Amino acid sequence: MISTNDFHTGVTIEMDNDIFIVLEFQHVKPGKGQAFVRSKLKNLRTGSIVDKTFRAGEKVPKAHLERKEMEYLYRDDDIFHVMDTETYEQISLSLDQIGDGIKYLKENDRITVVMHGEKVVGVELALNVNLKIIEAEPGIKGDTASGATKPATVETGVVVNVPLFINEGDTIKIDTRTGSYIERV
Repeated sequence: MISTNDFHTGVTIEMDNDIFIVLEFQHVKPGKGQAFVRSKLKNLRTGSIVDKTFRAGEKVPKAHLERKEMEYLYRDDDIFHVMDTETYEQISLSLDQIGDGIKYLKENDRITVVMHGEKVVGVELALNVNLKIIEAEPGIKGDTASGATKPATVETGVVVNVPLFINEGDTIKIDTRTGSYIERV
């Protein structure tokens, strides 16, 4: 159990048969009445964000999460097969469990699988991934306006806006949180 007075960003709690992570919290002590904790929580299973107010000092069950590094092997329709890099045990993940990360995932990539007991509650990708450009229009000579971009398709099928000097065959680094171009590798 954890007291709501001990909340901080990143703490995971169990509530309503789900697991939530604390995104924001604020301790409020009104002039009259009892103190309370206003919080913003993200449901790890559904990804929805809820606002919840707790009494100050209220006890809630803490969720203990385990993170395992795994290797993405292959996709079979909407089932994704991954392997524990230590035990070589393979598990299957659904599209819901992988989430938006599928846009940047290619075979043999390392991912972190977040588990609560034996149940998978989420997948974390690396913050940056290197992907090869498979389709991009050539930049127009003389079109060097500052900050100009063009769409380019990477090997996973995602379209990313890149600077004009990027060509087919180039490898670029992409931020997986925002989906934006970082640099040419």
